This record gives sequence, C-alpha cells and structure tokens, in this order.
Amino acid sequence: MQVEVVTPERVIYSGESTMVVTRTLSGEVAFLPHHAPFLGALVENHTRVYVEGERVEDIAVLGGFVEVSNNRVTILAERAELADEIDIEHVRRVLEDAEHRALNSDDPEILAELRRNQARLSAAGG
Repeated sequence: MQVEVVTPERVIYSGESTMVVTRTLSGEVAFLPHHAPFLGALVENHTRVYVEGERVEDIAVLGGFVEVSNNRVTILAERAELADEIDIEHVRRVLEDAEHRALNSDDPEILAELRRNQARLSAAGG
C-alpha cells in the first residue's frame, strides 16, 4: 500500500509499505494493505512504517490526522520527524527539564511538551 506522511512544511515519507502502526485518540491502530476506510485524530506517538523486508521507518508524529482509503495511508501531521533527524541527547535534556517542571505544575503545556518529547525519544530509539 502507498503511505505518505506530510507536514505543513514538507513530505516526511512517501513510499510503499506492508503495515503502518500509529496512535489515535482511541488507541494504537495498525493498517495493512486493503484496510477498510478509516479517519482518525492522532496523538503524539512513535509511528512505524514497515517497508518490504525487515526495514522500518520510525517517525515521531506530533498530532494531526490519519486517513485510509483505496489502499493508501495518509498521515497529515502537525509536526513529524524521521528518527535519524532527532538529536537524542537534546531530546533527553529537554525531556528531563520538562519532567522537573511537571512535578510542580499541572500546566497542560508542560504535559504536552512531555508527550511530544517522549514520542520523539521513542521514535529515535532512545
């Protein structure tokens, strides 16, 4: 099936896939070729695009929508990064700082920052 991951800035990934695993507001979902039509809102997550053979494209998807139809998966992401574009050490530092700030606050922005950076770290394998 054809897969595209697109942000307002660029196409992050475009190609064939044997399976896509991502997370919506309802939970994690996997799409295989010829999946029934689907539309869902995405949360911050580590999306996996399985390519022929053993290769997996790991992508941090930070909100948006997923649409499946006609043997095509389209992810319209608010923000997204390929795993190899993520600076793991920087994300760890930012995540540690956000965790400290979250201990003394229930600010939704801090919690959103935690979720974004956890997704980025997961995608990057850190």
